[in-house]
Amino acid sequence: MMQFAKRLQPLSTNVFADMDRAKTEAIVNGKTIIDLSLGSSDLPASAHVIASIEASLHDKRTHGYLLHNGTLEFRQAAARWYEARFGVKVDPETEVLPLIGSQEGTAHLPLALLDPGDIALLLDPGYPSHVGGVYLAGGQVYTMALQAENAFLPVLADIPGEVLSQAKMMVLSYPHNPTSATATLEFFTEAVAFCRLHNLVLVHDFPYVDIYFDDTPAPPSVLQADPNKEVSIEFFTLSKSYNMGGFRIGYAIGNPELILALRRIKAMVDFNQYRGILNGAIAALSGDQSSVSDTVESYRQRRDVFVQSLSKLGWQVPTPKATLYVWAKLPEPWAQNSKDFCLQLVAETGVAVSPGSGFGPNGEGYVRFALVHPPEILELAAQKIGEFLQR
Repeated sequence: MMQFAKRLQPLSTNVFADMDRAKTEAIVNGKTIIDLSLGSSDLPASAHVIASIEASLHDKRTHGYLLHNGTLEFRQAAARWYEARFGVKVDPETEVLPLIGSQEGTAHLPLALLDPGDIALLLDPGYPSHVGGVYLAGGQVYTMALQAENAFLPVLADIPGEVLSQAKMMVLSYPHNPTSATATLEFFTEAVAFCRLHNLVLVHDFPYVDIYFDDTPAPPSVLQADPNKEVSIEFFTLSKSYNMGGFRIGYAIGNPELILALRRIKAMVDFNQYRGILNGAIAALSGDQSSVSDTVESYRQRRDVFVQSLSKLGWQVPTPKATLYVWAKLPEPWAQNSKDFCLQLVAETGVAVSPGSGFGPNGEGYVRFALVHPPEILELAAQKIGEFLQR
């Protein structure tokens, strides 16, 4: 029998793979799928971004390998965007690294930080790739429980001393997937001080930097609490703000030693993306930003329609302040069986959502809805969910 590495064992299942199988089976059984399980935008990238990529295709100079030195123009654009947004100086030579989506960075960074047995402090519930990267590096996971009564923020004082003595890194991500919670600059200041005290690297995954609503304050950057970049690295993506998920383009900004360490890991795994994609990303970061506000307004409208539709069913859920998700506590009798709820829902109605348990044990009892369809489709999904609950 073929033998595989033990590091694969914790990765044998994940929430997206489980739901993908369930969706496929529902299609075979004749269901039309309304997929609210993945945060993959249905909105288009801007015309000026597409035009930049299209022009690159006709330039044979873009057709070869792209090494790190060739990414300078993109790194400069990312640094300019960051400085204009957050007021913290960034050196594009040493403090910026292009990535194939921010998920590449969060999954690979543990390889640069953890020796086998070292501990990473992760949010529970949290994004699955954060856990996967730690396991691939041979590390251990200590989960920081997120509870509604604490506004889905970790209580750092609850982390045991014996855990901190073995820990090397802490991963945060606000606005938060899946709960849609937000964090203040005061919280990040506390987290930076905590990481300095305990010699931890502070990793902040920041894909929803632009996706916030109404009178909610703009989400802060962790580097505003660590402007000298002593302990921190932050991950950005163009997937959400610019609807470029399929182009797989993101970047890291942070401590130059961390950037260099991640660059060394990256150099062993891949070259960079096609240069034309970076040209499109430069156009996105440097050009007209009206598409970002249009995207946010689309999600705000969808949020309002969907929350109101669930309310009409008698399912009261909090109105999210940020992200493109609704995090909903399950009604009885499903309160402790989110996976079965999701599997039966898609099998009977074709509506696919993500079980909270797939994001960690503290996600049990919740489901996550992704607002990735127009309002009329979200209303139809809510109607189907109501019929399912009545049955």
